[in-house]
Amino acid sequence: MLDRAFPPPRLGDEERGVLDRLQVALDERVEPAAAEHDARGRYPASSIAALKPTGITFASLPRDLGGIAASHRLTLEAQVRMAVADSSVAQIFRVHEDCVRELHVTAGPALRTRLGELLATERKVVGLAAAENGRRVDSPMTTLARRRDDGSYVLDGTKIYTTGAAGADLIAVAAFDPVAGAEDPIAGIRTFLVPPGAPGVRVAYDWDALGQRATESGTITFTAVEVEPPLGGLLATGLMPHSGPRFQAGFAAELVGLGVAALRAAAPFVRDRSRPWPSADTERASGDPTVRALTGELTADLVAAYTAVIATGDLLDAFEAGEIDRTQLAVPIYAAKATASRAALRATSEIFALMGTRSAKRELGFDRFWRNARTLSLHDPVAWKHVEIGRHVLEGWEPEPGLYQ
Repeated sequence: MLDRAFPPPRLGDEERGVLDRLQVALDERVEPAAAEHDARGRYPASSIAALKPTGITFASLPRDLGGIAASHRLTLEAQVRMAVADSSVAQIFRVHEDCVRELHVTAGPALRTRLGELLATERKVVGLAAAENGRRVDSPMTTLARRRDDGSYVLDGTKIYTTGAAGADLIAVAAFDPVAGAEDPIAGIRTFLVPPGAPGVRVAYDWDALGQRATESGTITFTAVEVEPPLGGLLATGLMPHSGPRFQAGFAAELVGLGVAALRAAAPFVRDRSRPWPSADTERASGDPTVRALTGELTADLVAAYTAVIATGDLLDAFEAGEIDRTQLAVPIYAAKATASRAALRATSEIFALMGTRSAKRELGFDRFWRNARTLSLHDPVAWKHVEIGRHVLEGWEPEPGLYQ
């Protein structure tokens, strides 16, 4: 985390133990494989496997299900550090983490018990298949869940942006029950856990994006996929009141981590390979005052964004405890997302100004930090975060619950 420029994490002993184990896995197994996974553009199976023994994949489960009831502060800190090592791994984890925090709350008793076994004992990782290719982002869901008389369901539909689903142990599939949702569409939303190898599941492997290539966020089609209880018994609205803000807090954490990763990669290059400009009158580029100043500016912006992101973790915990209202949660998260987007995009772009022309060689791969940051920043467009913050400050507007606000 750029030497000691960032404040140390404030965690209890149990959470610190999880974070320490995670950091070892990130240093030894995840970060060394990041460039290769980006180049291949395929699910980073070895890196995701490295997360499982650390305990982070089920830490947020309540203790009766095998977790440690981890704070959002821990899981956001973990996402920052994962993104420093490999931002695709961080995004895959965030999808899993969001599912873990929601599924055990919305599940019925039988499925809730089974979730503890799947996540804490069997160390399963969950991918997501929720978005669809409608004309609008919020177009009605067309993936259908038809309930049989025996309580099982049959799923049919196509999903896009299926982050982490291609290599996951289980896919959380959002679908619409037309009978249950005949009068109230929200009441018809269901979430099911489906193994990626189940009959009728077809992964297209068509993700070919500018960045976040190893998230494997392509198309998946479900054709007459049968889901039986207890995994077919999860009846959820699909949204908790704070689902949207928590989702955005995770994106902000990943963006901060990407900015840090870019500067971490650039610093040794500046010290050892960059050539100082003659006007600096110094033997090393790291002694150039303009290089030092820009490095300081980029770091300061990232520290500010990091601090805002970690603070949102405390707000998420406070909201779940009933200590603050939803607006007191959502608007600061919008601010953290906007700050993180700006800091990450600037850092991942300006490292080239720090390092000089020779850093632009394709073989060095410094472009992947910007490619990943640019791709991540497109989710929940930052311009709308600014509009929503401004609307609140000027008019007292309170955002309604939704996936994007």
